[in-house]
Amino acid sequence: MADIGTERKGRAQAVAMRLWNSRWLLAAGFVAVLMVYGFAGMSGYVVLLAGVVLVAAAMLPAGVARQSTENAAAIEASGLQRLSGEYLAAAVADPLIIFDRSAAIVHANAAAFAAFGGIAPGMSLSLKFRAPEMQALLDSILAGNVASDSVDYIEKLPVERAYRVSASSVGHATDLYVLVFKDQSEARRIDRMRADFIANASHELRTPLASIAGFIETLRGPARNDPAAREQFLQIMQNQTSRMARLIDDLLSLSRLEMKPYLKPGTEVDLRQAIDSVIDSLGPLAKENGVVIERDFAEGPLDVPGDRDELFQVFENLLENACKYGQSGGRVVVSIMRSDSDPEPGIDVTIRDFGSGIPEEHIPRITERFYRVDVENSRTQKGTGLGLSIVKHILTRHNARLSIRSEVGKGAAFTVHLPAR
Repeated sequence: MADIGTERKGRAQAVAMRLWNSRWLLAAGFVAVLMVYGFAGMSGYVVLLAGVVLVAAAMLPAGVARQSTENAAAIEASGLQRLSGEYLAAAVADPLIIFDRSAAIVHANAAAFAAFGGIAPGMSLSLKFRAPEMQALLDSILAGNVASDSVDYIEKLPVERAYRVSASSVGHATDLYVLVFKDQSEARRIDRMRADFIANASHELRTPLASIAGFIETLRGPARNDPAAREQFLQIMQNQTSRMARLIDDLLSLSRLEMKPYLKPGTEVDLRQAIDSVIDSLGPLAKENGVVIERDFAEGPLDVPGDRDELFQVFENLLENACKYGQSGGRVVVSIMRSDSDPEPGIDVTIRDFGSGIPEEHIPRITERFYRVDVENSRTQKGTGLGLSIVKHILTRHNARLSIRSEVGKGAAFTVHLPAR
């Protein structure tokens, strides 16, 4: 009972203290209410009600609003504390390393371990990354340059990767810093391919243009009145312009294919009929090169999903190459077989010649743009160096693949693996 009485007494004292602290506010409020009552003729009940409201407001704890604000701040702070540096680093997909003022590693995320390996807390970054550009970046950020420039860094092992590395400080006065490695390898590979493509295309076009320009100059000069030379030069110029036209057609075809690499064909193609058409269209070329084309087709339907015109282009290109570059063998065999040994059952189309064959070191690169095994022979055969690159892109669209087997002196076999329905 004594405790209850003491508690009540304490509450009463607290209320009295709050009323005393608010005495001037209460006095001003009562004066304002009385003035309104006197001039506006309000009811006495309204004055009484206003007085009660003023007293109740004065009795509220003064720190309620402040306490609510402090509680909200405390909740937010507790949530941020749970987001430690390790969790934030793990959420970054790029390699990230946190280090201190001595350039010693404090923490590295999983992507950094996968990219660089052999890193651990306490290791010196200066010893791990010895490239001059990395040393300059570390010196700059440790010297207090908060907005330090990024640098390009190439990691040689286990495979060569190019990174754009940026450094920044972590917060204020934490003596911690962070390195972020942005992988630029794919972008650089594409830029290099683009530059090589432009250089190769320019070279392929410059050669016939130079030839044509030289013959025009000759026809205007020494051969102006020489009918035999004029006829010969005009024939050469026509051949060169035809070569440029073929090159431009192949470039446009390749460009169209690259614009839609993942567009899957929605129709079906009868391979028997399509390849028969290819063989018939290349009959004159085979006869001209002294090559006999033999057929070896499986029985039954040979339908596959695909675009007929594009697959026609694939087999026309492969068979044309076989007739041109394998003519010393005297024959080319075109076979169509069902395949059940692949991970996905399908149909294999093989075009085999019995010519000089392809050296093994050239096979991995033979589908690259403008890559030629024998440059002079390719140009003599009016090749553009883009045919097999076009084949590869078309087969990618069809979820198919190309395999090449060859042995020098025994010919080459190009097999197209097409998935079934």
